[in-house]
Amino acid sequence: MSSKIPKSIHYIIGNEAAERFSYYGLRAILTVYLATHFFNPTNDPLLQQAAEARANEATHLFIMLNYLMPILGALAADWFFGKYRIIKWLSFMYCIGNFMMAMFTDNYSLFMSGLVLIAIGSGGIKPCVSANVGDQFTASNKHLMGKAFSWFYLSINFGSFFSTLLIPYLLTAYGPKVAFGIPGILMLLATLIFIMGRKKYIRVPPAGFPKDNFISINWYVLRRIGQIRRGKKAIDIARDKYSEQAVNAIVSVWKVLLLFSFVPVYWMLSDQSTSEWVLQATKLDLHFLGITLLPQQVQAANPVFILILTPLFSSVLYPFLQRIGFDFSVHRKIITGFLLLILSFVIIYYLQSEIDQHRAPSVGWQLLSYFLLTVAEILVYLTGLEYAYAQAPASMKSTMMSFWLLTISLGNYFVSLINRNIADDGFLRNLSGASYYGFFIALMSVVTIAFVIVYHKNIIPENHLQTR
Repeated sequence: MSSKIPKSIHYIIGNEAAERFSYYGLRAILTVYLATHFFNPTNDPLLQQAAEARANEATHLFIMLNYLMPILGALAADWFFGKYRIIKWLSFMYCIGNFMMAMFTDNYSLFMSGLVLIAIGSGGIKPCVSANVGDQFTASNKHLMGKAFSWFYLSINFGSFFSTLLIPYLLTAYGPKVAFGIPGILMLLATLIFIMGRKKYIRVPPAGFPKDNFISINWYVLRRIGQIRRGKKAIDIARDKYSEQAVNAIVSVWKVLLLFSFVPVYWMLSDQSTSEWVLQATKLDLHFLGITLLPQQVQAANPVFILILTPLFSSVLYPFLQRIGFDFSVHRKIITGFLLLILSFVIIYYLQSEIDQHRAPSVGWQLLSYFLLTVAEILVYLTGLEYAYAQAPASMKSTMMSFWLLTISLGNYFVSLINRNIADDGFLRNLSGASYYGFFIALMSVVTIAFVIVYHKNIIPENHLQTR
């Protein structure tokens, strides 16, 4: 049994840190830049609500596309081209998108076209990079996989932390071309780091378009739901036509997807921390502990807390709970994460109520919200990421990762629709100020209760809720 992390992991983690610097640096300034530069350049108070709603809509659509593309990237990697080629090709597309945004900061159409290329590139490589971490391990060192995923997760937040502090400053001091150009340089660096490790990687070859594939088996089963033939149900009928291994893999995927189906609403709330919360920060008292923060810099609290709390959870809290005999299973982590997210939004609701009364509460309250949000993220996101890889059939590792990332896409799409309706003076137009956040608190509370009921009724069996 080996005690060494594969050398290829170092290239993957270096690539991820630089790529995440690029991505989160862009996201740090995107919403405020759209609102102030394109949607309300004259700073007209009458246009403020609509401008903020349109900026939020555009940001969430970008995130939605970013987390929708993993499905196509995963299928292309698993079935046709392999992970290495997909990561390399789409990384170059990602770089082109970055430099388009830097060049066309005053042209909305070309600026947004660059943003679309970034979403395609970033989203397409996402499940391949995550699954590539797991591919580097063999039977002799697979016990180190959890540690590698923790390092991988830390690299994400290492890049995020520095870019979220630096890029808003560059925007204020040197303008948008520099602020959007630096992420492009870091993405080019990320691409070069990845290519440098090409001779170190264990490359799992693409399986080809499978005969017993996900789509055909699902379609076959769904057409026969409710049918009984000689006492056999639809699943048993499918086993007569396809291999038992393939059908069992699909059944396992269904049960995992049932768990995932509760997560999009979580992302509807969580990803507002990089858009709606940033706009809220422009109205807070930004003096904290002798430091004056830029509104876009407040969100750097999230990666800071992750860098501190992730090793604390993995090395201290989880082992302690295991020693005292507490089963902190996947479902319990997710429920706890849901509850903490609700609590973070209660604080945001309070802040917005104060702002609605023309007060400027301390940014310290929002930092507390980021702390709660971060703990929720560790309990939900990292748990789901590891769980998706562990439960996936061997031929569907990237695809299963993409299903987990699809929950993020769906959540952001729903939020974009809500903000579009508000901007267009639709039936949700009264969701402004504190009532906007109150709506999401109520929605997340309903989902949390539903998840608890589903689990306790054993609709999601216990053996599918344990991280392998």
